[in-house]
Amino acid sequence: MPGGLDMSGRKSPNVVTLTQEECNELHRWIRCPSMPSGLVRRARAVLLVSEGKSLSEAGRMVGMGRRIVRLWVTRFNSKRIRGLQDETGRGRKPSFSPEVALYLVKYACERPEQLGRSVSLWDCRELAHKLEADGIVESISPETVRRILSNHHLKPWRHHMWLNAKIPRDEAFRDQVMATCDLYTKVLLPHEMVLSLDEKTSLQPRTRKHPTKPAKAGKPALVEHEYIRKGALNLFAAFDTRTGQVYGRCFRRKRQAECIAFLNYLNETIPDHITRIFVVCDNLSVHKGKEVVQWLNSHPRFSFHFTPVHCSWMNQVEQWFSILQRKRFTIADFESIEDLRDKIYLFIDQWNDRAHPFKWTTKSVAKVMALADPLKEAA
Repeated sequence: MPGGLDMSGRKSPNVVTLTQEECNELHRWIRCPSMPSGLVRRARAVLLVSEGKSLSEAGRMVGMGRRIVRLWVTRFNSKRIRGLQDETGRGRKPSFSPEVALYLVKYACERPEQLGRSVSLWDCRELAHKLEADGIVESISPETVRRILSNHHLKPWRHHMWLNAKIPRDEAFRDQVMATCDLYTKVLLPHEMVLSLDEKTSLQPRTRKHPTKPAKAGKPALVEHEYIRKGALNLFAAFDTRTGQVYGRCFRRKRQAECIAFLNYLNETIPDHITRIFVVCDNLSVHKGKEVVQWLNSHPRFSFHFTPVHCSWMNQVEQWFSILQRKRFTIADFESIEDLRDKIYLFIDQWNDRAHPFKWTTKSVAKVMALADPLKEAA
């Protein structure tokens, strides 16, 4: 319709009819290097709509949303050239009814799968799609969704791991934690030693099909993606909590037989004047089996002390395993099982050359013990 009118005689936001003078002026805006980029984009959008492009097509070509193109076309039809220069409402955020926020918060506080969306966690774009699909809004941007969720202190795209405790944080738990903490902090007599024992399993050689290349100027080390499997080793290790010295032996399997073999190694290696050895370990069946119990009964200088269930953080050798992982297994590339074993032993020897203990105080367990303190829970 002429003049941008629809069939009812009203100005249509989807149609623009330009005079030759207006067309020349808009082209001048586009060619002018000093013209603000916002005015250039508006001029291009109006010109494209006048040439028959839809609002969506024009928006894609100039980098605007359909709603924004509709806005500037409407202003042009009402005020012509001056409408494009009108900055009224610049920066104003689109507003939605409180119902939209209610639906959005409801969706964010439910699992996506419960609402028919096959995604593990919500993100702003998925929530925007859900609101549009359910007819709550005609259109809403992910940024608007983020802003509404921020006002309600919601970030459904984040997650943390947690564990439903099999062992309650009660007085029995407190006693077990404090007993372990006491072993780590008390002053030992000359004939006493505290070891932290555990296993690091499934250590694979992962021989690369092409050699690993060292770093060069401007280039990182290069590691071949494909590797050959050649079995795996299990490292039994004990960490001396007072000196930081590590005792370690590798085995192909992890059973009571290997645990006893490692205990025999400790018995032979640790000097005879150490007549009382406290061993802190977890509740794995390998450490509590009948064969291990029989061995302990025949070797009275060893006594096992178990950490609470799911409290591996209390086993200091786990900290040393973390160091081993970062320094030795960031790149797993060994020629064979034997080469892997020799490199692990070499790492232990080099660690022991400059071994150091980990600082442990009673404050180290303050956070978890606060959960077990009935007085603090009541407060």
